[in-house]
Amino acid sequence: MEKEKQTILIIEDEDAIAELERDYLEQAGYRVQIAHDGDTGLLRALSEDFSLIILDLMLPGTDGFEVCRGVREKKDLPILMVSAKKDDLDKIRGLGFGADDYITKPFSPSELTARVKAHLARYERLVGSAAHRDSAAGQRNRMVEIRGLRIDKDARRVYVGGEEKIMTNKEFDLLTFLAEHPNRVFTKDELFRAIWDMEAVGEVATVTVHIKKIREKIEVSTSNPQYIETIWGVGYRFKI
Repeated sequence: MEKEKQTILIIEDEDAIAELERDYLEQAGYRVQIAHDGDTGLLRALSEDFSLIILDLMLPGTDGFEVCRGVREKKDLPILMVSAKKDDLDKIRGLGFGADDYITKPFSPSELTARVKAHLARYERLVGSAAHRDSAAGQRNRMVEIRGLRIDKDARRVYVGGEEKIMTNKEFDLLTFLAEHPNRVFTKDELFRAIWDMEAVGEVATVTVHIKKIREKIEVSTSNPQYIETIWGVGYRFKI
């Protein structure tokens, strides 16, 4: 039986850009739907089933930040934010609202397609491994517990002192990866490749933003973290 095509939603107000993205993604084997404003895009994202969303930042009506936040509150699927704005603050805001990736215009359609494939492949592995773990329940310990921090890998939930901390998909993956490799120092490039499955060319800010968001959720003091330590000039280490 032929595998059903994955459907991607492009939320982009510039027709030429949206159509170019659609053409390349359709050539790569995906179904593509387009919404031209934030209100319509958010409504469709919440009411229809999509495998991934490509989200422009500057949109008529509801902007990309609010669309991203609205989707992330209800659904867990890859969101790629795109923008002509090169300001790192916009990248940080976008990732903070739950975007999985941030691409600055202009970008090549082939780069966009490669990132879409990488994010979808990782998401499929995540879902597939979760199903496998469920079928093999009890065979091994699926809980990570360190000094009041408890990570339930099957349920994908995090608790600090018994209180649940809500994590995005990538925040959970990054925290779990570090916690499962305690006392080892990872560079930002290594963490980006491990969690996002792509070379970290110009994208290490993604790791920095996610570490910051994780610390805000699990640390008593973000200026004096007890779990994730910054090794200046190198990267990060989970202390145990």
